[in-house]
Amino acid sequence: MNNRRILVTSALPYANGSIHLGHLVEYIQTDVWTRFQKMCGHQCIYVCADDAHGTPIMIRAQQEGITPEELIAKTKQEHEQDFADFHVNFDNFHSTHSNENRHFATSMFKTLQSNGYISTKTVTDLFDPSEKVFLPDRFVRGTCPKCKAEDQYGDNCEVCGATYTPSDLINPRSALSGVEPVKKENLHYFFKLSTLEPALKEWTQSGSLQPEIANKISEWFEDGLQDWDISRDAPYFGFEIPDAPGKYFYVWLDAPIGYMASFKNYCDRTGEDFDSFWKPNSDAELYHFIGKDIAYFHTLFWPATLMGSGWRTPTSVYCHGFLTVNGQKMSKSRGTFIKARTYLNHLQPEYLRYYFAAKLNDGVSDIDLNLEDFQQRVNSDVVGKLVNIASRCAGFIYKKFDAKLTSEFIQEGTDALNLASEKNSEIKNLYEARKYSEAMRTIMSLADIANQVIDQYKPWERIKDDANQTEVHQVCSFGLNIFRLLIGYLKPVMPELAKKSEAFLNTEICWDDLASGKPFAEGHQINKFKPLITRIEKEAVDKMIEETKQDAAPKASDPISDEITFDDFAKLDLRVARIAKATHVEGADKLLQLTLDLGEPSGGLQKNVFAGIKSAYNPADLEGKLVVMVANLAPRKMRFGLSEGMVLAASGTDSGLYIIHPDNGATPGMRVK
Repeated sequence: MNNRRILVTSALPYANGSIHLGHLVEYIQTDVWTRFQKMCGHQCIYVCADDAHGTPIMIRAQQEGITPEELIAKTKQEHEQDFADFHVNFDNFHSTHSNENRHFATSMFKTLQSNGYISTKTVTDLFDPSEKVFLPDRFVRGTCPKCKAEDQYGDNCEVCGATYTPSDLINPRSALSGVEPVKKENLHYFFKLSTLEPALKEWTQSGSLQPEIANKISEWFEDGLQDWDISRDAPYFGFEIPDAPGKYFYVWLDAPIGYMASFKNYCDRTGEDFDSFWKPNSDAELYHFIGKDIAYFHTLFWPATLMGSGWRTPTSVYCHGFLTVNGQKMSKSRGTFIKARTYLNHLQPEYLRYYFAAKLNDGVSDIDLNLEDFQQRVNSDVVGKLVNIASRCAGFIYKKFDAKLTSEFIQEGTDALNLASEKNSEIKNLYEARKYSEAMRTIMSLADIANQVIDQYKPWERIKDDANQTEVHQVCSFGLNIFRLLIGYLKPVMPELAKKSEAFLNTEICWDDLASGKPFAEGHQINKFKPLITRIEKEAVDKMIEETKQDAAPKASDPISDEITFDDFAKLDLRVARIAKATHVEGADKLLQLTLDLGEPSGGLQKNVFAGIKSAYNPADLEGKLVVMVANLAPRKMRFGLSEGMVLAASGTDSGLYIIHPDNGATPGMRVK
């Protein structure tokens, strides 16, 4: 098993929202495994990316008044910060909206096409007769055919959870124009999965999947695999299919290809050999960690895409279950739909890393974050058992023995150290098999034994008698030696605690050191002990829940300002103006400079206005548009120049910023009444 070359991925987080604790089950599970492999000396590369394509991205960007590119860039920055603060150590984090992903999606599609795996069929889709475009599922809204909830999307109901096609909606309406869509024939591209059915059946039953997943996937073969629709029509945010204007790759085609794209980005940055990991018959290992809800895509569609386009298939796909909180589905109203950032505002990340590790195994069962148990277990195991060993022993070594350890131990200490060292292979195998919960139990049972030995000798009492100095030195040296072993075993789970412990112990821990069982050399010098981790306080957990509830609560509407008289209002001269020119303002974070043309009724008057709308609008998109301005506002001298008016816009606490445009037919200079 030496000199292993391992490539690891987690499922790509969607660039349409924040990371929450349910997501972190996967990224923490994967990070623990990759840190363990690196600690063992293997070449292990962990890559990921934001899944940045699809209709929801486009809709969210429109709602915020920004481009999809701006939205995904902003989300990527947020995601990367959350992951970093939870110590999730990606070797590369990229985006599916990248040149690398475009290259692989296009080239793999062309290869699939030339190999006979792509076909076209005419299907019936909903068409907007006003905008003259076919409508993606999420651009159709109507009444749910199951529960009759109104204003639901065309693919699923957010009230009852039912799934359906846009044609099933009652009273469907286009989200673009509001008109009723019509049914119209449309050409779609399909992947002929059935042609790869024998190869897929063999791979899914080869041991690459967990038994539960392999059994579930086998059900898909009973009626024969159906062709997979891989195309979507404009409007769509993604990559266009080659030689098919207006047709785009469905997000689930190019999303898994994002694994390859992120790794290629890593290779270009580091000089690593891409083909040696992805070509067929590669000796490298490839592992995907995913949630069980997307197993179908990763165990049928994805390997089929790889097989048909000439690339290797994964060594294994590891699925995990969902996260519940306090035994129930995560809930915003109960304050248990907790964002990563909300958690970090109140609690240390390694509390959660340890608790998840104490719950996770190699199966696909859901795990529960019981907040009371979370507090008690972390405080008991990490603070009360593990760190307690160091805090009980370090002070005596530092103050009474010149901060130097002895390599001679009392017999019970030697026996406990030998036992802890002998457990190395067992713990190593548990990490490799992703049986983290068993590994945590084993480590903490060793911590119990260490504490029993220290309790037996009570160095805090014996230090008072000069005759016991040697014995105290031996007991406390044993304590810090076994602490090094245990913190080393926990290093993949709690890297920050391990880093602080290594600094205090004046050493660096790798798995070979743990396997040898060799104690510190005689006279090894430690540094002064500082508190390594604090207890979880219930107050911090309560504040986290309260913040989550507040985030989920409906936002209070803007209160109406104090009344004004009609005469006050009549003083405002509101005019229609045309934006003749719009430019960025150098050095300003929020401002755009607008040249507003009030047209002939005002004698061709133009006014210069600085407007705080930079976050919502690209200057090039504004030129030629009509707006409403306060034309008789007294000029205001600003750092960037003179502003001669104000443009009217609407905004809310969570929504975007929207300039108020007059209806068609208005002309520059018209008075707004």
